[in-house]
Amino acid sequence: MACDSLQQLAPEYIRAIAPYQPGKPIAELAREMGLDERDIIKLASNENPLGVSPLAKPAIVEALAGISLYPDGNGFALKQAICQKFGVSMEQIVLGNGSNDVLDLVARAFLGSGTQAVYSQHAFAVYPLVTMATGAKGITVPASDFGHDLAAMRSAITTQTRVVWIANPNNPTGTLLDKSALHDFLSHVPDNVLIVLDEAYDEYLPDALKSASIEWLRQFDNLVVTRTLSKAYGLAGLRVGFALASAGVADMMNRVRQPFNVNSVAQAAAVAALADDDFVKATYELNRAGMTQITQGCKRLGLDFIPSHGNFVSVRVENAANVYQGLLKKGVIVRPVSAYELPDYLRVSIGLETENARFLQALEEIITK
Repeated sequence: MACDSLQQLAPEYIRAIAPYQPGKPIAELAREMGLDERDIIKLASNENPLGVSPLAKPAIVEALAGISLYPDGNGFALKQAICQKFGVSMEQIVLGNGSNDVLDLVARAFLGSGTQAVYSQHAFAVYPLVTMATGAKGITVPASDFGHDLAAMRSAITTQTRVVWIANPNNPTGTLLDKSALHDFLSHVPDNVLIVLDEAYDEYLPDALKSASIEWLRQFDNLVVTRTLSKAYGLAGLRVGFALASAGVADMMNRVRQPFNVNSVAQAAAVAALADDDFVKATYELNRAGMTQITQGCKRLGLDFIPSHGNFVSVRVENAANVYQGLLKKGVIVRPVSAYELPDYLRVSIGLETENARFLQALEEIITK
């Protein structure tokens, strides 16, 4: 049977999915452009430029001795560490292979044909992907000033709505919702609709801007809070994330969770990293300084950007696709965001001071040619 005929065996809603496009790897660019990997900087995937938590490194080495054995499928030690840090119970935790995995678990547990999910324009690309993969209908609500329009999202909820996806801060725009407005939204959404609050970038917020999402779990049984250790904790390559929810919701998600979805090395690293407050603080401070460096550089170059609360900023440039290619030729990887309906923007992750400076220099050389 021909390949195209075999593709027809997949449901139409699967065939309609446009696969997620990750940031270009350093090795791939080196092959394509004939560059030395050591001369390439990657500011495309919102990774931690400080690397991995120092406390996690020895935990990783120690865990290697046991990789011939299956990991703890229940993740007891990691769940215990999460309980201690966030004041939740074991029954409220769902572990994931990165937070993308727990987003998928929400969709598989609560969405299906004949149901709907609501998300914002310019919001994280995984929301429509996991929605469509279940056969559910995605409702895109137009953004307000590049961010979530909560009033419009509330109006978009119907009797078929099962999930509302919210990223706070949002990727790729970096917008942040006012915490009082967010709490008001939670208070007025029907209690039979799940609100998934994706807080992958929460560690980059000053305390004054953080929501009380963990405390809100006691008030709203339909709230799911997702977190990741890929960003501020520097464990992107090990893929560890988790969801916090009411025990009943967590139970449904765990029923569709694959066995051993978080490997033993990742679990050990995550336990250690969650205790490394000093590393998270250093990451936060470096990010604040780097954000100022890049945004001030953009202002000097006369470029607009979307004010961001994450570890990245989206910069508006003329002929963004050409500028992106020009940066690649100079060994600088950033992220085009045309797939997010932002064709005139490039998203750049905050790097080390030297990396930020190199990005700005390369960008200036390209746009002033």
